[in-house]
Amino acid sequence: MLGFEGLSWQCASGLLTCLSGADRSDSVPHPKPQFEELDYRQTPLGELILRRRTILALENREVHEIILGEAYLMSSLYTAVETALSNLGLAAVSGYSALDVVVGGLGLGYTARTALEHEAVRRLFVVDYLKPVIEWHEQGLVPLGKGLTDDARCEFVHGDFFELALANDGGAGFDPSGELQKFHAVLLDIDHSPQNLLHQRHGSFYAADGLRRLAAKIHPGGVFALWSDDPPEASFMDALTEVFAVCESHVVTFENPLRDSDSASTVYVAKVAE
Repeated sequence: MLGFEGLSWQCASGLLTCLSGADRSDSVPHPKPQFEELDYRQTPLGELILRRRTILALENREVHEIILGEAYLMSSLYTAVETALSNLGLAAVSGYSALDVVVGGLGLGYTARTALEHEAVRRLFVVDYLKPVIEWHEQGLVPLGKGLTDDARCEFVHGDFFELALANDGGAGFDPSGELQKFHAVLLDIDHSPQNLLHQRHGSFYAADGLRRLAAKIHPGGVFALWSDDPPEASFMDALTEVFAVCESHVVTFENPLRDSDSASTVYVAKVAE
């Protein structure tokens, strides 16, 4: 999660080792920053890396990061919008006391963890295309892994979210058992935005026809919510309003401690007619 203006990851890396002149006092000992590559895999989408490091400028705060190719997919330093995605999406669902929820994109687990904090969530299916990401959680390599794997409501699904979302009725679904065909909320955090895609084959999902196929898998009164790293896009809002009864875009601001300022991302919330 980078925010509208884009975070400088070169700056972030530099803060591991660079201190201002005032901070480099010989009389004051400083802890040595740590850097560890926890896993490296080749995947169909490129090189995938999980790393853990400490940031000296933030009092040696430990962060976990996922990098795919040259793109930063997730950092535990910035999780406010992942949390907001779950909270805004689930708050908009109406008419149900027990919720079956899909999360598209596991990442470091913050969207899934926040969803499970809602007592109304009965079952949670977390779909990720990258098997190593699921394994990191199962093996406890990331901080939230144990909590997710220990929660009986939570099931990891190794699969392509977009293929499952666009599948015809009777085809493969988000629930591998096939028991559930419709869901109360679908929370998506995979591409950087509807225009900035990890893979071009995802593009058809964000058009009205693709969204219509997803909406058919959501109960009346249920919700589709999407995280985007860009400001609200008029063309995507047009596609949402063509399919869903109620559509909103929320600009979520969050602190960027590396720049001593705020950054922002977008959460779209679209509701199926009741």
